[in-house]
Amino acid sequence: MKTTKKATAKKSAAKKSAAKRKTGKKAPARSAAGKAKVAKKRVAKKVAKKAPARKAATPTATDQVLKIIGRSTKGVDVTTLKNKTGFEDKKVRNILARAYKQKKIKRVEKGIYAGA
Repeated sequence: MKTTKKATAKKSAAKKSAAKRKTGKKAPARSAAGKAKVAKKRVAKKVAKKAPARKAATPTATDQVLKIIGRSTKGVDVTTLKNKTGFEDKKVRNILARAYKQKKIKRVEKGIYAGA
């Protein structure tokens, strides 16, 4: 019994929309002042919305390593970086190789890196 009610409701809605299309009535024309008011309301609504506050992003592993290297004056070796960050040897070496390739750091001596 519910299905027939839904079907008849859909048919009646379709008939109403078809009747509106047949009449062809347009919305009343607005004056220039009326259009300006509508435009101001739209702008006011857009300005009123604020973006949600974002949380501070946690620094990436590369950021942590580059920060340590940037703070040093003489340069830092891999073992020091491993001890300060707690990362594995391979991870530190990969970060250093990538940063060197991007010219974010430079090699002072073999195994010692400083900020570029």
